[in-house]
Amino acid sequence: MRYLLLAIGWLSVALGVVGIFLPVLPTTPFLLLAAACFARSSPRFHRWLVSHPRLGPWIADYLGGQGMPRKAKVYAITLMWTSIALSCYLVPLFWARAFMLTSAVLVSLYILKQKTLQRAG
Repeated sequence: MRYLLLAIGWLSVALGVVGIFLPVLPTTPFLLLAAACFARSSPRFHRWLVSHPRLGPWIADYLGGQGMPRKAKVYAITLMWTSIALSCYLVPLFWARAFMLTSAVLVSLYILKQKTLQRAG
């Protein structure tokens, strides 16, 4: 299980870094997933990610209880619902569609319930 979490963590870091440069790919949710995976599999990599000078600030506010930026919430929910809609279109099984839609609703509610980080500007 540790190696699976490490693999998912590093994949998430890679996708998060790509998301910095591609506006359609969210950065914060991927880095949060990486931090969660590393917290359960490697304290060393978790410490590295959270204290990283470029990547750490993307997740520090959330981990500190201050919330997620509005842009991160919008990206996460939009990308999730786009991929769920495409998956529901491609997968004809009712139970699979029901599972995906239920998951999307629950994750959306979780994201929306998080504090919205207000940046001073």
